[in-house]
Order: sequence, then C-alpha cells, then structure tokens
Amino acid sequence: MSEDPILDPATIATLRDLSPGDDSFLREIIGIFLKDSPSRIADIRTGIAVNDAKAVARAAHSLKGSSGNFGAMRLQAASKDIEQLANQERLGEAANVLPHLETEYQKVADALKALL
Repeated sequence: MSEDPILDPATIATLRDLSPGDDSFLREIIGIFLKDSPSRIADIRTGIAVNDAKAVARAAHSLKGSSGNFGAMRLQAASKDIEQLANQERLGEAANVLPHLETEYQKVADALKALL
C-alpha cells in the first residue's frame, strides 16, 4: 500500500469542486482535521496503555473516516488495521501498528498544511 499517494489528488480535486474558485471549504475541513486528529491519536495511545479496546476502536474508526475524506489511503489503512485489532481485543498488535499510523498522520498533516 506504500505506493498510494499521501493524499489522493482526485479526492482533493473533488473537495475543491465543492466551492469552485474559493478554497474556504477545503481550508475549513483541513483545519478541523488538523485540530481533531491529534486527540484521536492520543485516544488510541491512551486506550492501548489502559487496555481499553473499545476506546481504541472508537478513536481509530473516527480517524479512519476523517482521513478517508481527504483520500489519505495509507493513514486510513493504518487506522482500519488498529480498529480491527482493537475490535478483536488484540491491543498488543495494535500498539505495534501505532508508530506507522503516527508516521502516516504526520505525512498527511504536512501535505494538508501545504495545501493551505
């Protein structure tokens, strides 16, 4: 899956088309994502630390959905992996995926900031 772009250009183009000639909508949703996502990642980290599989699954599900809005397929895939592992109460394995998720999030955040 590493061949996938950080952000899917077609998805970004679709978001831009929602307000032609004005990137305010895109800027707004990027801002919301950049504000909310770090707390989702923190919720995953904390949930793993306190063995709360439901909290991990919930936070990973939320991150999976929001990253999909930008076509951030690699981040979405890592989020999905953690969500599935949490749903199976395999938090040790989810903890092993977390560094990859954090790396992918940083790439997505940097790419989104570049769009601003």
